[in-house]
Amino acid sequence: MKITYLLGWGDEMGGTELATYTQALHLAERHDVEVVSVFRTRPEPFFPEARQVRVRHLVDRTVTPERPVRASGLDEAACRTLAALPSELIDPAWESAFDRLSDVELTAALGTLDADVLVTTTPALLAAAVGVVPARVVTVHQEHRPTQRRGRSGEPLLLHAPRLDALVTLTGRTRDWIAESLGATAPELAVIPNAVPDGFRPRADGESKVIVMAARLTGEKRVDHAVRAFAQLADAHPEWTLRVFGGGHREQSLRRLVDGFGLQDRVELLGPCQDMAAEWAKAGLSLMTAGHNEAFPLVLLEALAAGVPVVAYDVLTGPAEIVRHRVDGLLVPPGDVGELAHAMDEMMTDDALRRSCARAAREGVYERFSSAGVTALWEELYTRLVAGRDRPERAAARADRVALGVAAGGCGFRPTAPHTFDAAASADEKAREDEILAAAPDGGVVRSVGRLAECRDDVLAPRMADWNLELTAAALESRQVPYVLVRTGGSAHTLAVDEDDRDRALKALAESLHGQPVYAELVRPRDAAPGAVLAERLDGIGEVAGVKVFKPVTTTTLSLRHGVQQACTVAFWTRPTAPDAPDTANSPGTPGTTNTPGTANTPDTPDTPAPTRRAPFGSTLAGAELPSLAPAAELRVGTRAYPTPGVFTEVLMNDVDFPVDAVYTWVDDTDPDWRAARAAALAEATGTGTGTGTEADAASGASSPDTGTVRFRNRDELRYSLRSLAMYAPWVRHVYLVTAGQVPDWLDRDHPGLTVVDHRDLFADPAALPTFNSHAIETQLHRVEGLAEHFLYFNDDMFLGRPTTPGTFFLGSGLPKFFWSSMPVPPLPVSAADEGYLAAAKNNRELLRRDFGRTATHCFYHVPYALRRSILAELTERYADELTATSRARFRGNADHSLVSSLHQHYAYLTGRAVPAGLSYDFVDIGRRADHARLGQLLQSRNKTAFCIGESPDSGMSDQEMSLAVRSFLTAYFPVRSPYERTPAG
Repeated sequence: MKITYLLGWGDEMGGTELATYTQALHLAERHDVEVVSVFRTRPEPFFPEARQVRVRHLVDRTVTPERPVRASGLDEAACRTLAALPSELIDPAWESAFDRLSDVELTAALGTLDADVLVTTTPALLAAAVGVVPARVVTVHQEHRPTQRRGRSGEPLLLHAPRLDALVTLTGRTRDWIAESLGATAPELAVIPNAVPDGFRPRADGESKVIVMAARLTGEKRVDHAVRAFAQLADAHPEWTLRVFGGGHREQSLRRLVDGFGLQDRVELLGPCQDMAAEWAKAGLSLMTAGHNEAFPLVLLEALAAGVPVVAYDVLTGPAEIVRHRVDGLLVPPGDVGELAHAMDEMMTDDALRRSCARAAREGVYERFSSAGVTALWEELYTRLVAGRDRPERAAARADRVALGVAAGGCGFRPTAPHTFDAAASADEKAREDEILAAAPDGGVVRSVGRLAECRDDVLAPRMADWNLELTAAALESRQVPYVLVRTGGSAHTLAVDEDDRDRALKALAESLHGQPVYAELVRPRDAAPGAVLAERLDGIGEVAGVKVFKPVTTTTLSLRHGVQQACTVAFWTRPTAPDAPDTANSPGTPGTTNTPGTANTPDTPDTPAPTRRAPFGSTLAGAELPSLAPAAELRVGTRAYPTPGVFTEVLMNDVDFPVDAVYTWVDDTDPDWRAARAAALAEATGTGTGTGTEADAASGASSPDTGTVRFRNRDELRYSLRSLAMYAPWVRHVYLVTAGQVPDWLDRDHPGLTVVDHRDLFADPAALPTFNSHAIETQLHRVEGLAEHFLYFNDDMFLGRPTTPGTFFLGSGLPKFFWSSMPVPPLPVSAADEGYLAAAKNNRELLRRDFGRTATHCFYHVPYALRRSILAELTERYADELTATSRARFRGNADHSLVSSLHQHYAYLTGRAVPAGLSYDFVDIGRRADHARLGQLLQSRNKTAFCIGESPDSGMSDQEMSLAVRSFLTAYFPVRSPYERTPAG
């Protein structure tokens, strides 16, 4: 076979480059293999392996301006121009290094490629290749990073993977996520790990006192964690040193960190090294502190092959597939510098453990990741795919996958599955999971992101948290294990159990949850590896500081998964040693204090049990201490009460203990009666010359950028905004829907927590109706009968994206919060060209400048607005003329004032009744095709507290394409019906 590997910059140092060259060399013994590197960036490649395989460069960047490596008639001016233009093959947001010159050269090279197999190595190269490579060439993509953590750079894989023949990942975790995300659009999926490089590798002697790291000096590699951990241990281990090999932009900051600890002679930053095999042979221990973007780090294979034990962060994928906990290294919770130091200290202190791990490392790595075994897997895949490339079914299946991909969300969005940071199951646990799966009702339990999950579409996140609390408390009660409920201020729950009862509690959980798809994430395990295990395995798990018990639940769309975020934590609280008793828990040199792992040492207080750490075990009231664990009161959660110390029943200073309602304004622009009324009102306004709004101007032929139609367009957003409210703001007392006599057919009008308010029952002046001006409607919201003093105002294009509390929007004192955006209000007078919201903001500014001598400069995020009814009423009295005029304007006009989206916030701030705050927020313009990819980012990360899906008035996209993208995204993000929806018939 002729096999071509495609790299972006094959001369550079990187795990993808080394893995590609290693694989190419193994296959070159029996096949015709070449590597195509888009760019030449060095006179000589960094890796010696690159000089042992045929490499063809396309664009030379060692010269200025860059130019084609092939014989070309392009002059310097043409090359400079092409290099300055952005790539059309590869979106700069995916990878900014490509340009129009690289497009030309890639198209020329791949369009005439004479190969049996083309192997791409990044999602960006995948996107470029599948569009130009000859149809007969088999296309395989190797994913060298965990796609579920790639973010924007992973989008081309989700969009273009259906056009591949096969997609290969390094770990099963990534393969499972891709399979769930792509569904029927996925090509053949396979898992093939990296192989240990061939050749002689010197072996460490096991006696060295040198810690070696090989990592680029970037933020993602978190080398600073290694330095900080080593600094904690340096005095206790004066014979040990830390050597770091690699370069990067963080070098100077790391040197300053080393200097700050006074470790210049103990921590060495030695730059890139081309012979790491020799350096591993000098090591006694290796560290891996990289973040969640590591897939299958070759440096771990190299260290283990040299017989060097490893201490590694147990990130999403990679280390746990390579390092066997307490066999050839130690895994610690990712990002926890204290635990990293603890594991390092154990390895540095325990010579027998270190030597044992060193022996197991060298023997095990060659058994599991030999080049012969891995190469055989690649050969089998390539041979089989080439054998079937001329079958008609191949082209037909690819066409179907591409079509299904577009139908799933449009041209720029693909629904994706959530990912989890739970550790992958061990082989024996997976076998047990299979037994539980076989015993479950058909379809009731499925595998999702590598673990069992109950499949159902009727569970909201708050109910899931309560459910986990119920099953955990019931398990403890089954063996009479005392516990108390601790207030933590979050949406999940915590139970405190005395450390003396730990073994009984773990046994109770294991027995009560036996045979159920329920898991427990281990917190600071002493003997077991970090991560989650089936709850039935907790008996005998060893010493832990706590466990997070959760029943995974996934929806049938596989786009929403309830997991450890809603877990019930069982925290084992340590009773401090009395002052006159020996303090055996203290670290050496800290007498007279109680050492609580994960927290600062505190003075001895014999009556005060302390949790393992402040977060997530600390309470909002007592920090890390409580007078006792004796239940003196009860806290009600859901339908039942739980024992708690009396201190947790007190109202805290910042508790929001007042009711908060929600108000929506909504209109259905497809309603024929509403459309007729609007047309009549517009004609009347235009015919009498009284129209002042942009719509009247447009009707009379005046130039205007905003006809107003997009503001009324109904794509069923209200349904999903209410779902977001039910999912992420269950604390809202009552919902009021303000409409123009319209009610969605899916809405349950009889729900006790919902009231539909007609404009006719709202407006003080009935003559102002009908109105088609949202600013006018908003001047009347304080008149909603029964509305709480504090409420949130939603447009139907506003959505909550993750759990919130009343404190997200209000202070305990009752002051609402507001969220300034970076969008300025231009210091120009109102003009006919201003959009309605901007004209209103300018008009508001003039009122405030007149009365307070302050000038407003910025708009606000288009998120739920936190409002006070009394302030709105006060404003309508103070600015009666202006707001009455706004209320009577049937269409938006340049004389409007925006009461709830701008004036309330600034006025309340200037009168000491509102405070600015921050909020994680995003805005997606569904009318811009480039923004559709943002929908994928929102769904994949679910890391925005609120977001808005708007539409620019001048979009060139078809309504069908925009509707498809919105519907696909919203059904994926919010698949669970809200209680405000009618139960579907049947």
